[in-house]
Amino acid sequence: MSDRSSTGGFDASGIDEDAWTELERQLEATIPVYDRVNRIMTLGFDKSMRKHVRNHAKSGMKILEVGCGPGSFSVDLIGMDLTCLDPSTEMLKVCRKRVDAIRTERAETPAVYVEAVAEEIPLPDNTFDRVFCLFSFRDFKDKRTGLSEIFRVLKPGGQLVICDAGKANWLHGLFGRIYMATFVQLVARIVTKDPKHPWKWLARTYTHYGTHSYYKSMMKEVGFTEVKARLLFPGMSSRFKAQKPE
Repeated sequence: MSDRSSTGGFDASGIDEDAWTELERQLEATIPVYDRVNRIMTLGFDKSMRKHVRNHAKSGMKILEVGCGPGSFSVDLIGMDLTCLDPSTEMLKVCRKRVDAIRTERAETPAVYVEAVAEEIPLPDNTFDRVFCLFSFRDFKDKRTGLSEIFRVLKPGGQLVICDAGKANWLHGLFGRIYMATFVQLVARIVTKDPKHPWKWLARTYTHYGTHSYYKSMMKEVGFTEVKARLLFPGMSSRFKAQKPE
């Protein structure tokens, strides 16, 4: 286990149990303003980022979203067999109500909801055509174990697509930290009307998040092939793609 005592329980490979438990508490506190703050802090590009990731799926596919949160991404997956996984009971409650309401309007069957961590996915091997992680990968307790579990539940030839904090390299990450410490904190404080708002604490997940090369290497070590990473305009987020071999 990594010694993360000097960073409050965080490093690029994961998060200590106590820090992760507090992180989950803070994430649940963001639910009432989750979409609003994300929209402002990404200058409105959050919608196009989600659309870019959704374009990697096709109608009829079996989809798993790991870290579904309140359903901001899953709500617009149309014509797919959908499973939403999150460790938070409260997040899943909001996600279920939101996603199933729109799926009912579209005459689709309800999604499946699973309360679990990425490191222990209680689902069968070789099940999903696509696994998506939207701004949840940086919250994994153990990123290598989480990637291994995702690899296990993907079908041969299936694809993992991650959209998360943009950190192409250490210099890009430095600019990102400045942005998180200034504009994002100001926006979150105004929206939540709370000087101790959850985003102040959640900024730590970005500070200790790894670079493209770090996670590309980790994915390859787990067994993924065709591993690619790129920044999404305007550079606030990164998209990773990786495939489970046939």
